[in-house]
Amino acid sequence: MSGPLTTLKVIEFSGLGPAPLAGQLLADLGADVITVDRASAPEDPTDVNRRGKRSVALNLKSEDGLTAAKALIARADILIEGFRPGVMERLGLGPEACPDTLIYGRMTGWGQTGPWSETAGHDINYLAMTGALHAIGPADHPPVAPLNLVADFGGGSMFLLFGVLAAVIERGVSGKGQVVDAAMVDGVPAMMGLLHGMMAQGKWTTAREANWLDGGAPFYRCYECADGKYISVGALEPQFFAELIRRAEIPHEGGAAQNDATRWPADRMQFATVFKTRTRDEWATLFEGSDACVAPVLDFTEAPQHPQNADRGVFYQENNVTQASPAPRFSRSAPDRPDPPSAVGADTDAILQGLGYDAAQLARMRNAGAIT
Repeated sequence: MSGPLTTLKVIEFSGLGPAPLAGQLLADLGADVITVDRASAPEDPTDVNRRGKRSVALNLKSEDGLTAAKALIARADILIEGFRPGVMERLGLGPEACPDTLIYGRMTGWGQTGPWSETAGHDINYLAMTGALHAIGPADHPPVAPLNLVADFGGGSMFLLFGVLAAVIERGVSGKGQVVDAAMVDGVPAMMGLLHGMMAQGKWTTAREANWLDGGAPFYRCYECADGKYISVGALEPQFFAELIRRAEIPHEGGAAQNDATRWPADRMQFATVFKTRTRDEWATLFEGSDACVAPVLDFTEAPQHPQNADRGVFYQENNVTQASPAPRFSRSAPDRPDPPSAVGADTDAILQGLGYDAAQLARMRNAGAIT
């Protein structure tokens, strides 16, 4: 392994979505991440969140399986789990059953406490409860879910990582571990400081498509081009706006008129008419190298081919699966390309042998159903 996190040992109790991504990103940067799985399964090269990890398949409802899981936890720096509150406690693996030096990362939508804490939900629900979803989408349609990037992965995975790595630093001072309660309904609002500040200043309204960053401003939205594809425009600053209207030959006086919201509906129509006169790639060529803040809207298959992405190696292919290279980048401790996902449970014997289990013990556990 290589990367800045090679000293970290992480145990991840397998689940869906945000917690596996957090484990993947730790593994990408060199952490030794072992997933505890319920049952062995064939290799799935499309399960990118498993890349770089090792897997042990244990029956946690058996005494031997539980004992093995506790032995793994005893050697770990960080534990990650994404179950509903109380699940790990019922398994006998709650924080109170773990070493006091362990950083115990808990990932949920609603959090470990509160009247909704044990209720099911998904990204769109958590995003809805923060106020963010209400602000996304056109004015004359229902709010639009921004994939599951904002609550699951932005407010969830990233704040779980932020929390557990902060706790690692604090442990270096105190010598003690702690529980990190990472909830998406906490993380999303933490990213909304700019918007809350603009609301307080009277510069943002609760109406959709009526504000600076929600598509209301003609200089910060997407436009359809002659070929039915789209171009993105983000010319917020006056000098970038001036470059935009100059290159696109859009009649507009600029200056204070740029942010005159009473003009925005008419300006949007004017911009839309202009951008319909050329194809997406023609516009991309025209704006290439400029500060007009214009970029083509690429689909998943086009993005890896763009010269900027290709030059940096933003994406790569492994077993015909396109995926992102490890991020961010480091000047001294750059990680290698992650190993592809292995079969679930493929490393069970090797991992348990590393804990001191011999062949006879492994055979007995397998026969008893403790190894699955």
